[in-house]
Amino acid sequence: MKKVLVFTIILILTGSGIYYYQTKKGKNGVKYIQSQAISKNMSKIIDTTGEVEPLNRVEITPSSPGRVEKILVKEGDKILVGQTLALMSSQDRVAIMDAARSMDEKEYEYWKNAYKPIKIISPLDGTIILKNVVESQTVGASTVLFAMSDRLIISANVDESDIGRVKVGQKAEIILDAYPQEIVKGRIFQILDEGKNVSNVIIYKIKIMSRRLPSFFKSKMTANIKIYLAKRKSVIVAPSNSITVDEDGDAVIITGFNGEKPVYTKVKTGNDFQGRTEIISGLEDGDSLWYEDKKYIPQKSASEKNPFMPKRPGRGRGNKGKNGAKKSAK
Repeated sequence: MKKVLVFTIILILTGSGIYYYQTKKGKNGVKYIQSQAISKNMSKIIDTTGEVEPLNRVEITPSSPGRVEKILVKEGDKILVGQTLALMSSQDRVAIMDAARSMDEKEYEYWKNAYKPIKIISPLDGTIILKNVVESQTVGASTVLFAMSDRLIISANVDESDIGRVKVGQKAEIILDAYPQEIVKGRIFQILDEGKNVSNVIIYKIKIMSRRLPSFFKSKMTANIKIYLAKRKSVIVAPSNSITVDEDGDAVIITGFNGEKPVYTKVKTGNDFQGRTEIISGLEDGDSLWYEDKKYIPQKSASEKNPFMPKRPGRGRGNKGKNGAKKSAK
């Protein structure tokens, strides 16, 4: 019986242009799909979430109990170190001023000038992110009058299975939920050493700083973050499921057929980019390749496997029936 060949053309629209796949079916029933190695700009990323927070948050309290007489700043103001934030009276001054106020105006003015109020001074250059008092309010020595931030950064949590691939200096893209159209670029500048157990999953905090702080950043805003583990230009890539291993343990790809027998070519592989794998050597841009028609199932990190790992809203994985089969969401 003659071998039966079945060819199917499928148009695929990609960033590099339009090209086609062919399928080939032999008498043994194995179906092969033809593709090609292409040159693309590729990125390997980790998706996570975080929030905007101060790099250094300073709470300002009074030196002694008393009464707030005048507030000179408001939330959002940019402040210089040494700038006066408020004026307040100590408990002694409060008693004296209240007594003088019950006398004549001359007596009140005398004590007002003789007994000056206490100045609340800014300890750093930064922004007022919290004003916690109003004028004429009586406060204790532990009352937080203001909170200041020297600058805002982005804090994110990374799963234990991914933290080994995250490095200081890696680029990141930040999109705030409040401003989904604005992409802010930054870099990781710190990875904290102490992990935290969240629902039986160990996570580590990383800190990201943007070169130019956008004016719309506000503390506690929720951020969606892409961390670039690898970003390469003009990389030769092939479908990841086209790569197999020969008996010597070398990576190989089917590049043709000798009759019914596939012809394998050894390749050297690099990074995996979500279904595509970098080909360092062995193939050139435009080279044809074949692979069995099997669904590619990428390896999952522990954060994807663990059902207790917090998931981002709107990224459900569907429901499972009693037999464990995954049902598509309707």
